[in-house]
Amino acid sequence: MSVTQSEALAALDRVFGYEAFRGEQEAVIEHVVAGGDAVVLMPTGGGKSLCYQIPSLVRPGTGVVVSPLIALMQDQVDALRALGVRAGFMNSTQDFDERRVVEAEFLAGELDLLYLAPERLRLENTLDLLSRGKISVFAIDEAHCVSQWGHDFRPDYLSLSLLGERWPDVPRIALTATATRATHQEITERLNMPTARHFVASFDRPNIQYRIVPKADPKKQLLSFLREEHAGDAGIVYCLSRNSVEKTAEFLNRNGVEAVPYHAGLDAGTRAAHQSRFLREDGLVVVATIAFGMGIDKPDVRFVAHLDLPKSVEGYYQETGRAGRDGLPSTAWMAYGLNDVIQQRKLIQSGEGDEAFRRRAQAHLDSMLALCETVRCRRGQLLAYFGQDPDPAGCGNCDTCLSPPETWDGTIAAQKVLSTVVRLQRERGQKFGAVQIVDILLGKRTGKVIQFDHDQLSVFGIGDELAEAEWRGVIRQLLAQGLLAVEGEYGTLVLTEASGTVLRREREVPLRKEPKKPVTSRSGSSGSSGSGRGERKGKAAAPELPEELLPAFEALRAWRAEQAREQGVPAYVIFHDATLREIATLWPASVAELGGISGVGEKKLATYGEGVLEVLASLGDRPGAQPAGAPDASGPDDWPEMDAEPEPDWI
Repeated sequence: MSVTQSEALAALDRVFGYEAFRGEQEAVIEHVVAGGDAVVLMPTGGGKSLCYQIPSLVRPGTGVVVSPLIALMQDQVDALRALGVRAGFMNSTQDFDERRVVEAEFLAGELDLLYLAPERLRLENTLDLLSRGKISVFAIDEAHCVSQWGHDFRPDYLSLSLLGERWPDVPRIALTATATRATHQEITERLNMPTARHFVASFDRPNIQYRIVPKADPKKQLLSFLREEHAGDAGIVYCLSRNSVEKTAEFLNRNGVEAVPYHAGLDAGTRAAHQSRFLREDGLVVVATIAFGMGIDKPDVRFVAHLDLPKSVEGYYQETGRAGRDGLPSTAWMAYGLNDVIQQRKLIQSGEGDEAFRRRAQAHLDSMLALCETVRCRRGQLLAYFGQDPDPAGCGNCDTCLSPPETWDGTIAAQKVLSTVVRLQRERGQKFGAVQIVDILLGKRTGKVIQFDHDQLSVFGIGDELAEAEWRGVIRQLLAQGLLAVEGEYGTLVLTEASGTVLRREREVPLRKEPKKPVTSRSGSSGSSGSGRGERKGKAAAPELPEELLPAFEALRAWRAEQAREQGVPAYVIFHDATLREIATLWPASVAELGGISGVGEKKLATYGEGVLEVLASLGDRPGAQPAGAPDASGPDDWPEMDAEPEPDWI
């Protein structure tokens, strides 16, 4: 083993409390420490930060981290300082004196890591400062922000190619949690990293259970989900509009779930306060637009819920990846319905951008719809989207694996819907939305049906074999399959080029039956924890603690909360839940034993070791422990082992 590898492992154990790297971490770190450029694609919670933090600790100089997350830099730096890492940041939230202190520390070589917002690198005084110091590595975090086709484009990222031009001998590492092959290539080109080595970790997060349920009354569905499965848990609820965010947060609070809103329409102070509460408090729910969440390093987010359809698989994956960063069982839950499809189609048509942009947005939406409508493993669909091979047997921890959906031959139902659209358009010169189509098929003489004489159409009342919700499901799936399209600001339904193949009986239309009961299992995968923060020391804590150990876990959480309040930092900066679970499970009796637990580095052991042991000592002996001098009840060593119809006139 080379000296640099030894130093990297020593830093991992000493600072972070892990004995071994996980997955691609070791290869990435070895390459960057040796001076090479790297482009790293690794899932949220996969341990990306270690890939630049360790090189910054073992290479001479200061690691400069370019991050768009100004609001989170203070927390990131606090978390590193709690580990004994000399970290600082420079952004627009600081006053002159604060910046001068950080600048002096950097020039004196007293910083291991310096966080900068990308816009600061457009200032000549910042570039001059960096040129006067010693830089060990440049890390470009959230590198997908450089992609103009990505879900979170930031113009300031386009100028970051200057880092390689101005400091050609300093290794650069670009990191992102989500990127298709096209975005991956764009990152490489725009950052001018032609010789970079590419590392692509598995995008699988086996501890997250993916679930998508038919949308009925979404706020009530969300409330039931939280009460039944995640009472008292921290989580994020995503909504499409600011109004929906406000109403959903208000609804949850009225019904006993503590929640705060977060969207761009709130003033900066309110947003900062709500974000701070979420990071520092246990069990708070944030209801947000996509303006919230990037870079949030809260490890104990137990669920991410969507009440509206995300615009792309990349966005969905990035948002759901904020759950379960500690590797413990978590849920990605979404309510999805016909109006979601119509609304997103309308947004694309009415949005800004040229035809190429609209085509790309449509392709993103089509991929998202395919994920929602699949009858196969959802995790497999996600992995395939990112160019990775899924397990053909399924994952066993998504709704389509836990409760496989039924399919049915929906060809005739599809023909009835398409024929209704044809009759309206060709016989009456009219276009209507889904509500009117369903009313006609069900034979409902509503005011609108009577007003337009739609009860005189030959298709009126031909759909009584399905209920209203089922017809809406048919239309939703026809839209997802490209057999119907949305047109105009009112979301009217029109035929596509593919519609004729169904009407002419040249194509069958398999449809998915809506589940009668949503899956409610909270069981986590038995696979890798997905935390990506290095292999655990000792025995890993079980996802669910035995009942007799829960008092110890709760006592440790209460102690941690008090420590966090005293220091003004998020609770996870003290210890992650996963570490507290392992402490409760192993019940260490000495500082040395505590030091062998995953996530307990030298600084945390010195700072908190005695406090943890005092908590355990106050609880007495570990429940179930064998009393001293008790006879061995295991028994003798030699115990045996246990063992074709006529075409209807409406076509």
